[in-house]
Amino acid sequence: MNINIKNKKASFEYEFIETFVAGIQLTGTEIKSIRQGKASIAEAYCYFDRGELWVKSMHIAEYAFGNRFNHEMKRERKLLLNKKELRKLQRKIKEKGLTIIPTRLFVNDRGWAKMKIALAKGKKVYDKRQSIKEKDMKRDMERIRKF
Repeated sequence: MNINIKNKKASFEYEFIETFVAGIQLTGTEIKSIRQGKASIAEAYCYFDRGELWVKSMHIAEYAFGNRFNHEMKRERKLLLNKKELRKLQRKIKEKGLTIIPTRLFVNDRGWAKMKIALAKGKKVYDKRQSIKEKDMKRDMERIRKF
């Protein structure tokens, strides 16, 4: 059971400054859907509300065998970090141009859903061009190495 849901667009759009691993507060059927791999964090983002960190627009599909107790698909979910990390993130987020984005959703060896979040700064257009150029060069080197 190796669940690893990534936000592939995040590394292209943002430059990661620091990463953290946070727990997620979930309801009953949400964890079952995540274990089936039916979740998406492509459009998700994090924000602070009254000193707590929340993730918004994270999509977790309804559980197939859930009945009337099934969860809401795009509800806001609380992220669990210790106070020291929360204060550090809150201080950094007040700086101009920094944001918190989820980069990876996974289930650890104890069966708990965790989210890897990153303190990030948005890339400029020329930075994105550089990323594309590096990716193309890497791909070309792999092709040459195969022959």
